[in-house]
Amino acid sequence: MEEETKSSIQPHVLVFPFPIQGHINPMLQFSKRLASKGLKVTLVTTQSLSKLLPPQSESSLIQIRSIYDGLKEGEKLDHEGYLELFQRVVPISLANLIEEYKVTSHPVKFIVYDCLITWVLDLARTVGIDGAPFFTQSATVHSIHYHVYEGALKFPFKSSLISMPSIPLLKVDEMPSLIVNPGIYPSLNDLNINQSLNFHKASLLFFNTFDNLESQVLDWMRSQWPIKTIGPAIPSMYLDKRLENDNEYGLSFFKPETNACLQWLDARESSSVVYIAMGSLASLEAEEMEEIAKGVLNTKKHFLWVVRASEEGKLPPNFKEEISGKGLVVNWCPQLAVLAHRAIGCFVTHCGWNSTLEAISIGVPLVAMPQWVDQPTNAKYINDVWRNGVRLKVDEKGIVTRDELQGCILEVMEGERASEIRSNVAKWKKLAQEAMDEGGSSDRNIEEFAAKLKNM
Repeated sequence: MEEETKSSIQPHVLVFPFPIQGHINPMLQFSKRLASKGLKVTLVTTQSLSKLLPPQSESSLIQIRSIYDGLKEGEKLDHEGYLELFQRVVPISLANLIEEYKVTSHPVKFIVYDCLITWVLDLARTVGIDGAPFFTQSATVHSIHYHVYEGALKFPFKSSLISMPSIPLLKVDEMPSLIVNPGIYPSLNDLNINQSLNFHKASLLFFNTFDNLESQVLDWMRSQWPIKTIGPAIPSMYLDKRLENDNEYGLSFFKPETNACLQWLDARESSSVVYIAMGSLASLEAEEMEEIAKGVLNTKKHFLWVVRASEEGKLPPNFKEEISGKGLVVNWCPQLAVLAHRAIGCFVTHCGWNSTLEAISIGVPLVAMPQWVDQPTNAKYINDVWRNGVRLKVDEKGIVTRDELQGCILEVMEGERASEIRSNVAKWKKLAQEAMDEGGSSDRNIEEFAAKLKNM
């Protein structure tokens, strides 16, 4: 057999996300895009999460490999404990995987790593390959983290309005929450701030956003660093439809009640349903759960509410029985399919970056109810910059009241701003699709990266 030529060998890329659903899913989607450009791609996950992944089919665009993270079967650790274990065990496991591939026909040529795991770049260069971080939050939020890292921004802030280059003036409650309250999760805060090491060390930086969405801050960042936008990193079915059968991420930490959700929605009129979902991590107090329940009932709208099993006990007594015909409460749902359903009229969300990009790409008005991390800043942009939704205000106890929720839902669906919001929703949806379509800004960046690897 003739020796394979350089041009006939697919360059092999490892993609290594931090093991959180909101980080894995966009990097999994980016992996599919890279594979569609002719690269061999292996998504690296941890053994403790591998059981959540669906079985791989022979037609899968990417390979998935799991590595040891030190977590024992059934072991439960808090954020701080798992981070310590991860940082102690996983570098050895990842180095072993790269060494394993060295003696195959597809040695690793490059690694795309989660921006939180900054040590990966040093490890990669030690074994003779290069790497690039994948930034999983908005460019705006990562820019804010950079200003904190450099010492240009410190809490407590000197002013009630915080000024940074190419970012609108932000109030304290519009800043990323861990910057304002660094002592609540100190290790997580350190991770968020120290990811800015990537700006000084990496020769390429991938951002899960698109040029038109954050043009001003991206222009400022590009004046200093080699930034490539590659988003929105959501399944192709909801954007350019160029990847066959790509309608789900392929990973969910919870089992979705798909048939129940979609059949219920099928019986509703177009744009008539309020969809409420706070993601996989948010936990609300029982009082706030009751306010949400009363508020959405007071709108007289149909609603689909995702309440994780661990949160269900906080619902008002007999609530699920009382809403028969008017609403549906499920423990988990196929979010992309629900957002894309004709019946959805607005999305009440914590506005994590993935959910925000999904709503923008699919074209759904937002009612933002931020909880923590990057969500307050995303809510600022939803309400004031992109104007594709509204932000809920909290009362003196820090909770959203029934009247506030009712008013915001009605404002988005039928109020004075509804027409403007829907017009903006349509605009951003079109721009998101154009970015990922053939020749779009994000598609070009992915194509150029793939071509560069093939020529190395």
